[in-house]
Amino acid sequence: MMSHELLTFSISVFTGFFAIMNPIGNAPIFLGMTEGFSDREKKKIAKISTLTAFLIVTSFIVMGNLIFMAFGITIPAFKIAGGILVFYVGFEMLQSKKSTIHRQRKPEGDKDTADENESNTDIAVTPLAIPILAGPGTIVTAMNYITKGDYIRTGIVIAIFALMIVLTYLAFIGSEKIIEKVGKGLIAVISKLMGLILTVIGVGMLVDGIKLSFGV
Repeated sequence: MMSHELLTFSISVFTGFFAIMNPIGNAPIFLGMTEGFSDREKKKIAKISTLTAFLIVTSFIVMGNLIFMAFGITIPAFKIAGGILVFYVGFEMLQSKKSTIHRQRKPEGDKDTADENESNTDIAVTPLAIPILAGPGTIVTAMNYITKGDYIRTGIVIAIFALMIVLTYLAFIGSEKIIEKVGKGLIAVISKLMGLILTVIGVGMLVDGIKLSFGV
C-alpha cells in the first residue's frame, strides 16, 4: 500500500515538474538566447544554468520547513497562494504569452572577450536559471510536495527534480535537433498542454488549501 502511494506521489511530482519546467518548450528559448555562440559555449551556458537552478530549488526543498517557520507561513496559506501562482503560470502558457526578457547582444565589432565571457555567464544565471528554470512557479511546486515533512517524499522530490535538470540540460544542448525533428508547431502544442496541466495542478493546490483552512 505504501509503495503504491509513493509511486502515485512520484508520478505526480514528475508531472508537475515536467509541466512547470517544460524542457521541450524551453529548447527554442535557449536556442534563441545562445544564437551565434559556439557549441562549447552553449554547453557551458546549459551546464551553469541547470546547475544553478538545481542548487536554488534544492535549497528551498531542504529548508522548506525552516522558511515556513521563519516567516510564519502556514501550510493552507501557502497552498492557496501557491495554487493561484501556478494557475497563473499555466494560464499564461495557454495564452501563448512570450517572455518579455530579451538578451542584449554585443555589436559585431566588439572584441572584449572578458566582457563577452561574463555576459555568457550572466544569461546562464539570469534569465535562464532564474526565472525560466527556477522561477517562483518551480519553487512553489517543489515546496508544495514537501509540506508534510516526510523525509522519504522529500528525497523523492529532490531525485525527480535532479532528473528534470538532466532532461533540461539534454534539451538545451540538443535544442537545434529538437526543433528540427519536432517542429515549432508541435512544440507550441506541447507548451499549451503543459499549461493546461499546470492550471489543473494550481486549482488542486488551491482546493487543498481551502479544505485545510476550514478543516474539511
